[in-house]
Amino acid sequence: MAVVDVNRREALRRLALGGAAVTAAPLWIENLIAAADQHAAHKAAAKPAAAAAWKPKVLSAAQNETVTTLSELIIPTTDTPGAKAAKVNEFIDGVLADTSADDRTKFLDGLTWLDAHCQEQHKNTFAGLTGDQQVSVLTALSTAVNPSPAETPGVDFFKAIKAMTITGYYTSEIGLQQEIGDDGTMFFTEFKGCTHPEHGA
Repeated sequence: MAVVDVNRREALRRLALGGAAVTAAPLWIENLIAAADQHAAHKAAAKPAAAAAWKPKVLSAAQNETVTTLSELIIPTTDTPGAKAAKVNEFIDGVLADTSADDRTKFLDGLTWLDAHCQEQHKNTFAGLTGDQQVSVLTALSTAVNPSPAETPGVDFFKAIKAMTITGYYTSEIGLQQEIGDDGTMFFTEFKGCTHPEHGA
C-alpha cells in the first residue's frame, strides 16, 4: 500500500500510541486524539492570520511551561527543529480549548499528578527537574506494564500528551517539511478536510 493511501488519523493514532496500546487507551485519550485531529484540520483550512502575541486559552503559565518541556522531550531538537520550535504547546492548548470539559479536566488532572509525583520523588516540579530526572520520570511512565492505581493517572496522561504532541508536530509545517520532507500529501491525501462549517469542508 502506498504511503499516501494510509488514513491520516489512523497513521497518527498508531504512531502516537503504538500497536496493542491503541485499543487499550481510555476513552478520554481517544477523545483528545480525535480533537487533535480536528484541530489540525481546522488550522490547515483556516486562512493565515496576522502574527500576534500568543496567549494560552486553557493552560496557566506554569502548565504551559510543563507542556512545552514535555513535548520537547517527546520530540527533541536534533538536526531538525523539535516540538518547541513547532509550537506544539500552542497546538495542545488549542485542542484543550476545543475539547469537552471532562476530557480537558482529565488532561489537566494529569499535569497536576505529574507535578505532585515529582515533588514526592524529587522535591521539585517536573519543569524544575534536571534533564536526566525528567527522562527518568517519563521512562518509568512509558514502560509501566501493570501500573498501580496510584500510577495509572500518570501513565494515561503521558499517553495523552505523547499522542497530542505527535499529532501537533507531524501536522505542523516543521514536522511535515523539515522532519520528514513531505509536502503535505503523506498524511493529508486521504483527509477530507476540516468539518467546521465556516471552512466549507
